[in-house]
Amino acid sequence: MFPEAFRQRIKQQQYINAEELLYGLENPSPVTIRINRKKWGKYPDNSDPVPWCRDGYYLKKRPSFTLDPLFHAGCYYPQEASGIFLEEVYNQTVRETRNIRILDLCGAPGGKSTHLSSLTGENGMLVANEVIRARASVLAENITKWGLSNTIVARNDPSAFKNLPGYFDMILVDAPCSGEGMFRNRMAVDEWSEENTALCSVRQKRIILDVWPALKEDGILIYSTCTFNPDENEKNIKWLADNRKAECIRIDISDYPGISEIDYEGIYGYGFYPGRIRGEGLFISVLRKRESHGKSKARYASSRFINVTKEEAGIAEKWFLFPAGSLVKSDGSVFSLPVPLEEYQQLAENLLIVKPGTHIFTVKKKNLLPSHELAMSVYFRNSVFPTLNLTLEQALDYLRRDSISATNAATGWLAACYNGINLGFMNNIGNRINNYYPVEWRIRMRATGRNDENLIMWTGHGT
Repeated sequence: MFPEAFRQRIKQQQYINAEELLYGLENPSPVTIRINRKKWGKYPDNSDPVPWCRDGYYLKKRPSFTLDPLFHAGCYYPQEASGIFLEEVYNQTVRETRNIRILDLCGAPGGKSTHLSSLTGENGMLVANEVIRARASVLAENITKWGLSNTIVARNDPSAFKNLPGYFDMILVDAPCSGEGMFRNRMAVDEWSEENTALCSVRQKRIILDVWPALKEDGILIYSTCTFNPDENEKNIKWLADNRKAECIRIDISDYPGISEIDYEGIYGYGFYPGRIRGEGLFISVLRKRESHGKSKARYASSRFINVTKEEAGIAEKWFLFPAGSLVKSDGSVFSLPVPLEEYQQLAENLLIVKPGTHIFTVKKKNLLPSHELAMSVYFRNSVFPTLNLTLEQALDYLRRDSISATNAATGWLAACYNGINLGFMNNIGNRINNYYPVEWRIRMRATGRNDENLIMWTGHGT
């Protein structure tokens, strides 16, 4: 099943047991989710906790995430177990940093970005970036569903961040790689070649070098790949440390005996190898920057945002629990920014921003149209709008953007809910209920058999 050149190379890697690794890759990948505790207080029944993530759980079987309204509501995110070791690295390096500014450089589809959003909380701000347009849209969707309102989504090549020297306290580079850690997937095996691993190594060096100036002095760079190739992993980190002033940080893994520490000429990395851990293959390493790139000399953009009126501010305050001074307006739409406007203008001058913050509502003629982002946010004041609690079948119809029928529903704007969690807005105009779920997010899958057979079973106290 595996390329012969790959087999021969891993036999030479001292910290890899090739036979054990190949056996692990021949067995099914575990199914893992990470729960959004700001929205959902239950945990999956008959599951095992992921040891290095407070809210991570291994499931006994794979549900249909597409047919679960709680997934679309942002109550949890299906994320591979090894990748959520990011939480342990965050806690050991930057957890105490106040007003932290974080960049997730290669953020799509959103697993690590939503995780960082949770870890950061109200303490700081995250820029979740993705250079590819279609993937940036998926990233913005998942950030919106997660609903923590502390994230800006951008779409830029790594080179764009050179114009923000010394801005970020932490940068995560989850670099594009040759994908050996995903060899349980036949497509990853078929796409592998020695030539591609060499190309990946060169590209990864460029990415790291491009984004390095944006990191503050004493800031943290977390570098990860889903491959086992030393040329893409520890040798790249050694190259950066030799060419820039950087100190490699050792992570305490004493509580996690399955993780392998890699010591390469004073560079520490951490290998996650199927057969030793319950997860996919991963490499992660941490560097502290020991040089300064000075402060940004970038001009501030003439912002497209203007101040809101007192009336608009009053409506926003009634609907949404936003930080003081965060409200702005553009083309009739009112937003809450996760940073002060002056700081946002600096970012907007240098980056192509896809999602500036939380869109609260739009003024259209004399009507106020609440945004789907408002319904998804954990800071939405739920008591403002009447709720319509949907059955599972109705919730799936809503997510398909089909028509919803309900007797005795209040007229006007309604919050569509499932199991007490918001899915979005509807508008009852009397003779029909209009479905305002975003067209581009609608699902097309239909269940074979009973819908509830596809769901995670939950236990605990709920929200």
